[in-house]
Amino acid sequence: MEERIVNEVEHGRFLAQHGAGEIWNWEGQAGRLRWERRVKMLSSHLCVGMNVLELGCGTGYFTRELAHSGAHIVAVDVSPELLEVARAYRDSHFDSVVGSSVLHHLEITEALREIYRVLKIGGAIHFTEPNMLNPQIAIQKNVPWIKRKLGDSPDETAFFRWPLRRLLKRTGFRDVQIYPFDFLHPKTPFPLVNGLNAIGRFLEHVPALSEFAGSLYIRAVK
Repeated sequence: MEERIVNEVEHGRFLAQHGAGEIWNWEGQAGRLRWERRVKMLSSHLCVGMNVLELGCGTGYFTRELAHSGAHIVAVDVSPELLEVARAYRDSHFDSVVGSSVLHHLEITEALREIYRVLKIGGAIHFTEPNMLNPQIAIQKNVPWIKRKLGDSPDETAFFRWPLRRLLKRTGFRDVQIYPFDFLHPKTPFPLVNGLNAIGRFLEHVPALSEFAGSLYIRAVK
C-alpha cells in the first residue's frame, strides 16, 4: 500500500511536469468531446446545496465544471491525503461522490468502503473508469513498457464491469448500474471525429459489441 501511494504521488509530479491534459487525452477535438461527455455524466444529477466529494480532481479539469451546478464541491486528488481527507468528514456527510478515471488508481476495496461510509443514505456515486475488456486498455494496463510509454502509473489498472458490480454490492451499494461507453479514440484525426463519434454511439447500443467500449460509467446508491 505504501509503495503504491509513493508511485501515485510520483505520477502526479510527472503529470504536472509534462502536461496533464495531453497525457489524459483531453486536448484536441476528440479529446474535448470525450471530456464534455464525462462532465455531463458526473454532473447531471448535481444541484444547488448538495455536498459533493470529487475524488481525483487533478488539475481541476472537472472541478470547475462541477462547481457550475451550485453544489458545494470538496475536491481531493490521488495522494496520501485522499483517504485522510475523506476520513475527516463525519459518516453520511456527502450527497454524492464523483470522479473520472480515479478508482483504478486506488486500492479499490478500501476506497469503496470509505466512499460508502461518507455518503448519506440515498446518496449516489458517479464514476467513469477504463474498461479492461477494451483491447487497447487491456494492453496498456498490463504491459509495463507500454504503460510507461503512455504515461500511466505503475499500479493503475482497469475494471471488468461484472466483478466491479459484485464488489459494489458486497460493499453495501444498491441500484448498481455499470454501462460500457466511448468508442471514440482520443487521437482520432479531426476530419473523422464526427463520423466516428456517431458510429461509436451506435455501437454502444449493440449487444456484445458494446462490452468492448473504452470506458465504464458507474452509478450506485447507498
